[in-house]
Amino acid sequence: MSEPTSQKPYLLRALYEWCVDNGFTPYLAVHVDAATRVPMEFVRKGEIVLNIGPLASNGLRMGNEMIEFAARFGGVSRDIFVPVTAVQAIYARENGQGMTFDPEPPTMGDLAKASPLLTPAESSASVLHAVPTAAARVDDPPADPPRPPAGPAGARPALRRIK
Repeated sequence: MSEPTSQKPYLLRALYEWCVDNGFTPYLAVHVDAATRVPMEFVRKGEIVLNIGPLASNGLRMGNEMIEFAARFGGVSRDIFVPVTAVQAIYARENGQGMTFDPEPPTMGDLAKASPLLTPAESSASVLHAVPTAAARVDDPPADPPRPPAGPAGARPALRRIK
């Protein structure tokens, strides 16, 4: 009997759709590793938060193994490749509602898709890189993502891990 596919990409797509349908801005919290192609100048402590809303991303494709889109960072167009295994959370910027995920190591398939120019030895050595492109984009995501607004008691909303 074969192992069923991961639920994670389906949950990511569902929460993305929920955010967009309700007028919220969907954000992805991503752990940056060798299989992740993002602008490294925006990575903080090995993580990056990406605005994947329709106004900030172009050509968003959320597959079962990879999330791909194009966006502008500081006025510079970039192609973004994020393995689903690297996604730590998806949430609405406006209210913090969303879902977190347990960390997963990148697969060799993730490394091969994100780093076609690297040898397997270089890929497994956690080489981090960003690839700029010249394609047109719709909007610039903020360099530092805004924090969700404070709740009625002044406390920020928080994501809870449900198992």
